[in-house]
Amino acid sequence: MRGSCLCGEVRFEISGDLPNFYQCHCKLCRKQGGSASNSATIVDAAAMRWVAGEALISSYVRPTGFRSDFCSRCGSPVPNPLRKTAYYWVPAGLFDDETDREICVHLYVDSKASWDTIPPAAPRYQEGLKLSAFIDRLHGKG
Repeated sequence: MRGSCLCGEVRFEISGDLPNFYQCHCKLCRKQGGSASNSATIVDAAAMRWVAGEALISSYVRPTGFRSDFCSRCGSPVPNPLRKTAYYWVPAGLFDDETDREICVHLYVDSKASWDTIPPAAPRYQEGLKLSAFIDRLHGKG
């Protein structure tokens, strides 16, 4: 699966099966993407490969550890290492190829914007999940 930023200078590939997506409705994710939620997936670092533009990536890290990597040319959020784990956070909107992946969970739903609507039957959590349970959920194991 190939992906790129808005200007196309930062490009990456994900090998193997792509995990499902999630939507996070916390205030930080809303601010990072400028929208009601942040749709993304988490992939094993071994499956992630930069194709071009890695030198154009800038980072912002909050004291809490929340990290936002972005293309220094167009400002698009780009994949970044998930803290000190063996995973990468990958924004779903960056994928160039079509996929059959779906949103499998909504996180921090108590923090959602007042104008946001989450489908009634969607799996939802008031907070986040433990990383191992979260990864299992994205890979269809939980």
